Amino acid sequence: MTEDSDMTGPAGVDWDARAADFDEEPDHGLRDPRVREAWAGRLRSWLPERASDVLDLGCGTGSLSLLAAEQGHRVTGVDRSPVMVRLAREKLAGHDAVFLVGDAAAPPTGERCHDVVLVRHVLWTLPDPGRALRHWRGLLRPGGRLVLVEGVWGTVSPVGIPADLLTALLAPLGGRTGVERLSDDAALWGRDVDDERYAVITVPDRPGPSRE
Repeated sequence: MTEDSDMTGPAGVDWDARAADFDEEPDHGLRDPRVREAWAGRLRSWLPERASDVLDLGCGTGSLSLLAAEQGHRVTGVDRSPVMVRLAREKLAGHDAVFLVGDAAAPPTGERCHDVVLVRHVLWTLPDPGRALRHWRGLLRPGGRLVLVEGVWGTVSPVGIPADLLTALLAPLGGRTGVERLSDDAALWGRDVDDERYAVITVPDRPGPSRE
C-alpha cells in the first residue's frame, strides 16, 4: 500500500503524514462490514487453506494483515513508514503477527521463507518491478505463491501497472499464473469503479534464495 525510495510515495505523498487518515478510505481501513467481508472472501480464495506464513509487503496500517491473521495465518508485515507500522502493530495486537520497518522491494526478513508474498498497490510504485518480483520469488518456499493486487487509476494522467504488463514481467519466473478482475466488484472499493483493478496469483517455478 505504501512504498517508494523514502517516506514519500508517488506524487510526493508523505505516508507518515497520511497514516492518521489512511483508514478513512473504504478499501484501506475496511471499516464498512460489506467492504471488509468482500476482501476477506477474496483473501480466503487467494491464500492457502492451511495455516501459512504470509509476508504482507507495503502493509500500510495492516488491514489485509488482520484479515489474514483472523483466517489463521502467521503474518509478517513490512512498510517503509514507521507510523504505518506502529498503527499496524496496534491493529493486530494479540494476533500472530510481526511488523517491520523496511523496503518492500528488499524486505528485512533475513533468510526466512514464506508460503505467500502478498502485495497490494505497491509494485507499480517501484523503480524496477521486474527485479522486485525476482527477489520476492526467492522469499517463497517451494510451492509458495505471489498474490499481487494492482491496477491503473485515473484517465487524464493514469498511473499504475496494467495486467498484461504485470503478467509479462512474471513470465520469466515460469509456473502458473492467473488473473482475477476486481473492477466489477463494487463491494471491494465501497463504490463503483470504472478503471482497471485486478489480482494476479502466481506459483512460480524454481523458488529459492534470491541472487539479487
